[in-house]
Amino acid sequence: MIGTRFLAAIIAAAVVSTTASVSAFAPSPLSKHLRRHVPATSLRLADVENPLDGMSDERKSNLFQSLLRDLQIEGVPLLGCDADQVSTLNAAIWTTMAELGDNDEEQRACLVLEKIPISALIAFAEDFTVLKTQARLMDYLPELRRYSVSVLGKGLGPALLLETVARSDEEKTTAASLKAVETTFDRDKTVAALKSFIGRVVVGMEACPYTKSVDISAVGLEQRGVTPGPVGYRYSPTTDACMAMSMFWNCICEMMSEPDANLSSIMLSLPGIGMGGSQEAHNRFAAVVEVVGRYLCLFRGDGSFGLVHFHPAYDRSTVHPIQKPAYGHLPPTTWLRPMLKMAGQGDKAGELSDDDLALSDYQRRAPHTAINILRMSQVNAAAGPKSIVDLDLGDGTTEKASGITLYTRNTLRMAKMGKDALQSALDADIAMQN
Repeated sequence: MIGTRFLAAIIAAAVVSTTASVSAFAPSPLSKHLRRHVPATSLRLADVENPLDGMSDERKSNLFQSLLRDLQIEGVPLLGCDADQVSTLNAAIWTTMAELGDNDEEQRACLVLEKIPISALIAFAEDFTVLKTQARLMDYLPELRRYSVSVLGKGLGPALLLETVARSDEEKTTAASLKAVETTFDRDKTVAALKSFIGRVVVGMEACPYTKSVDISAVGLEQRGVTPGPVGYRYSPTTDACMAMSMFWNCICEMMSEPDANLSSIMLSLPGIGMGGSQEAHNRFAAVVEVVGRYLCLFRGDGSFGLVHFHPAYDRSTVHPIQKPAYGHLPPTTWLRPMLKMAGQGDKAGELSDDDLALSDYQRRAPHTAINILRMSQVNAAAGPKSIVDLDLGDGTTEKASGITLYTRNTLRMAKMGKDALQSALDADIAMQN
């Protein structure tokens, strides 16, 4: 059954008062950088002949109510939700999925979303079905294999049927051990460690020139119409991808309900996602944050919010797509030398080794997985109207790129500081949370 604390969270998310929406509900194909890596699939519902074509609205409504009654008879919880925004829709879906997945046994729940266009529900269900076919991601998102998401009656009415299969004995053991790990994290120590990193790198090394303290962001953008405001530090010890998604979308709801002056940006700490510094941990981190960006972009939420991802072993050279921009990540490592040249640092571009350039990753090496959620009004104001340029990669190709000056400066500063000093400082931050 659905726990009352999660049901309360769903209702709270749904009734958040918002002054602006993340986007219209017209579904968008992820983004130009994510879309090209989603393979064509025969599983798309839109490609299947729709048996509802030609059916009257009255007939659809009667059949929909009949299906809901059948679910009630079967004991499936029917959860009415007042969500009317992309943000509250996602908060409701992922929070419910997290609660279902918390139970070892087979679970079902039906979310009734009367204020959401059916096309938006179909878009979500289609994309989740496609996600489950993508081994590159699913290898590091094993908990999502239990889930299925479908539109009730193939679109008879605005409802999603969420289902999980029972865990195997091995999966039960793994889930129990991960739950035990979650109890070992300390919120205050975790946030203090992240603030230490931000003070050292983001403020001290001016990785972001518009962050002057760990508590206030968007400073210096007033003449461009942006009001400075506090940074909100949010935290979850979860090791579960669905709960991480729930936390993220509830942060989006919170930002939409507050003006810039009250909440400029959010730093979301997720120490249980991608724990440690191994490649396996990094792959887990990369998969979870890719799904975060994927569903923000699905309904064009990237037009309202920007993301910045952090991990203690951050390695841009292994983040997919390796040679193309990835939402929320640094530019591809192979772009750094061309960026230095474009910024007038041709000598440095020739002098620095590949290892020197790779030290740029340390601007994203925080003591644990974290996501910085930014308002795009701030990002656009900081970048300026002419920030996007054609970058010559030196191999006969050009790519659209932005932030040339900032990434050049950060790359040079990291290289000058050196690996030993950078790693030592990171180790000190990590030690703070243990």
